Amino acid sequence: MLIMKTIAILGPTASGKTSLSISLAHEFNANILSLDSLSIYKEIDIASAKPTMSKREGIRHFGIDEIMPNENFSVSLFFDIFKDALQVSKKEDKNLIIVGGTGFYLKSLMDGLSQKPHISLKNRQEAKSLMQDIAKAYKILERNDEEYAQKISKNDTYRIEKWLEVFLQSGQSMTNYFKSAKKEALLKDIEIFEIDTPRDLLRQRIKIRTQDMIKQGLIDEVVYLEKRYTRAPNSMRSIGIKEGLEFLDGFLNKDQLSEKISINTAKLAKRQRTFNSTQFPLHVKGDLETLHASISKFLK
Repeated sequence: MLIMKTIAILGPTASGKTSLSISLAHEFNANILSLDSLSIYKEIDIASAKPTMSKREGIRHFGIDEIMPNENFSVSLFFDIFKDALQVSKKEDKNLIIVGGTGFYLKSLMDGLSQKPHISLKNRQEAKSLMQDIAKAYKILERNDEEYAQKISKNDTYRIEKWLEVFLQSGQSMTNYFKSAKKEALLKDIEIFEIDTPRDLLRQRIKIRTQDMIKQGLIDEVVYLEKRYTRAPNSMRSIGIKEGLEFLDGFLNKDQLSEKISINTAKLAKRQRTFNSTQFPLHVKGDLETLHASISKFLK
């Protein structure tokens, strides 16, 4: 019987994580859990650069196509997906490879997530009443929790309302409440590997991938998503989609569209590198070939 192992492969967008993880999953009998905040959505296929069914090569993937674009994705939902992936992998006698660019979700699994307080009906109703004036509601949040205000949009109705509920119920800002609340880690033993790609090479890959996305029909996908879901959902503010909407509004031509997506993706890659370097314990870094050898040695 297999002694199940769980590993994580981190790396910036367009660094080659998908092909590496699928190759390893075949070689070492593993399922894959995606750490990607956009691949989680059904129907956002091109903008997310998620692997198609054929590219998944029969490997079972969790964390891809889990919810609709107008549904809200949270860390607690990711925890549920992780628990499912872990349970299924144990049942199937398989290893689990966690792979993606959104290191925050892995960090949350390792650190644990504070439980939200029970919200009384009275406070839910009061929060809804305050949300009638979104600008005023955001000002309350900003005045009492500057740290959280910097993380969200002024128009993020879902998160502003949830913040108000916690504030009204606990008398504390959400930042202070979750700093003091008890946490329990879901993932205590994991080996982390990170793809280290030279910046110039990564920029070139991002540029090529962006051009491919546009050729594959990114604009048609954005048109469809806007028609079906409007521009309100958080998912519609993701890289690739927001620039596509600017193109449709006439603010960008096709060359500018490609350039802006590439620039914003490169900025995201830089943030991902910084997060992975500062938020995780020392771990193995290297190019694709080096990591394949290191991971193979660990999983054998």
